Amino acid sequence: MSWDYFAGLLHYFVPLPVVIPLFAAGVKMAMGSRGPKFQQWLSIIALTLVLAIGGVLMVGSYLFGPQAVQIGGWEAPIGITLVADQLSALMVTVSAAVTLAVLVYSIGQGMASRAEVAPLSVYQPTYLILVAGVSNAFLAGDLFNLYVGFEILLTASYVLLTLGGTQSRMRAGAIYVVVSLVSSVLFLIAIGLVFGATGTVNMAQLAERIPELQPDLRAVLQVFLLFAFGIKAAVFPLAAWLPDSYPTAPAPVTAVFAGLLTKVGVYAIIRAHTLLFPGQLLSDLLMWVALATMIMGILGAVAQTDIKRLLSFTLISHIGYMVFGVALGTELGLAGAVFYVAHHITVQTTLFLITGLIERRGGSTSMDHLGGMVQIAPLLAVLFFVPAMNLGGIPPLSGFLGKLGLLQAGVEVGTPLAYTLVGASVLTSLLTLYVISRVWNYAFWRAPSEGRVADPGTVLEDTEADDTSTAALGQGDAVGPSSRLGSSITASAPVVTSVALPKSMLGATIALVAFGLALTVFAGPLIDYSSDAATELLARTPYIEAVLGGDR
Repeated sequence: MSWDYFAGLLHYFVPLPVVIPLFAAGVKMAMGSRGPKFQQWLSIIALTLVLAIGGVLMVGSYLFGPQAVQIGGWEAPIGITLVADQLSALMVTVSAAVTLAVLVYSIGQGMASRAEVAPLSVYQPTYLILVAGVSNAFLAGDLFNLYVGFEILLTASYVLLTLGGTQSRMRAGAIYVVVSLVSSVLFLIAIGLVFGATGTVNMAQLAERIPELQPDLRAVLQVFLLFAFGIKAAVFPLAAWLPDSYPTAPAPVTAVFAGLLTKVGVYAIIRAHTLLFPGQLLSDLLMWVALATMIMGILGAVAQTDIKRLLSFTLISHIGYMVFGVALGTELGLAGAVFYVAHHITVQTTLFLITGLIERRGGSTSMDHLGGMVQIAPLLAVLFFVPAMNLGGIPPLSGFLGKLGLLQAGVEVGTPLAYTLVGASVLTSLLTLYVISRVWNYAFWRAPSEGRVADPGTVLEDTEADDTSTAALGQGDAVGPSSRLGSSITASAPVVTSVALPKSMLGATIALVAFGLALTVFAGPLIDYSSDAATELLARTPYIEAVLGGDR
């Protein structure tokens, strides 16, 4: 098969990351609770296909440039356009890898197969719809379709976040829904303003028309869009909702939320700042936002004693690195941001999955109630140590390489504000290492007698209390809520601490740890790919020509 033949078929692959999960979700909804094993394999096969297609799109967009498809045969800018360039193809691939691993993990936990409160007929179709929404957001070629992608994934996330219907989850879900609705309304208003000013919502056509607007009007449109995207990305001061919403969900849900949903917002910021609003119009504002996000997020992490909440604050903090790269607006800065997004999706998801394993073995996610996990579960200690050091930026791991690229980009720009961000980045990295070291020292390194690790066979229940501490009782006794994984999720099969962790949960976590290490082993090609993606983003012309055609 010649490369020309492959290039001619490539655009047919573009809609598949959206279509396949939606088709699988429809089949599963029609089946209800029948054939649970078949349904589990259907979900796994669907996400495996999305992962493979994402890889094909990465190769195709790298070799042949952006690929666009007009849904229903309506030509741009009238119809719905899906576009796979190097950035969106990378995001689809990485998101498919982590969602596949999280799905396998959740099957092992029993969320999907044995729960009465969260039955198979609810959890897995909703999860697949979430994946379709994420893919649609990454591939959207117009602002309204991007809005639709956001709403698909947000609607699915409402269901996943409140699985079990406990008081803590409903309270967190209410906060999440209100914040998401505010963000969606702002985004819809911004779309209306953009259409009123330009007569289109197609992003390729907007890339040609927005630069012709008056600078003040451009600034207003950009502020509205960035405000809506900033809420979704959880940048400071729009991130207060996240630490109270994510930790209450089950470990697989928290992992996929933390790894992916905020990155969809970051992706939208990158796309808007490069394609729609090129130049340095609001770069200084974005740099101040990045600075505040880094510092306030990591200071919040320092104050935490629960691992889930600590990781939620580090998540906020490291969003600042990505916004920093976008704000610099240089090829090196954007390349660093693209690389760091791929790295952070993988590492953050992995750490939340490991936190779920820690709770299943130790009975808690509170550092006050853990200890000696190195002796009790040495494999779990290794699995935590590797991505934790990666998040902290220890050489030569991918976290270090991504941060180094961003620091070099900041020094290259050389303004006082850029140097301030460079200093803040170093400080944030050191404090990240400090908070991760605290988790290691308290949960893993100190003697078991200094903590109160639950005995194997301890049943973890959600007592609806507001206190998030967990008291480890004797074997067979109930333990108070640590991360709300108990009978509220698997009512017919409560989570019980055990020495032997479920194989699929452990296997999925090991696979993600290995995937994170692969980002280090193959960092050279990935950095080159990120640099090419950054060049393509700044050039803008390849994207516009792929959608609208002709030489521009």
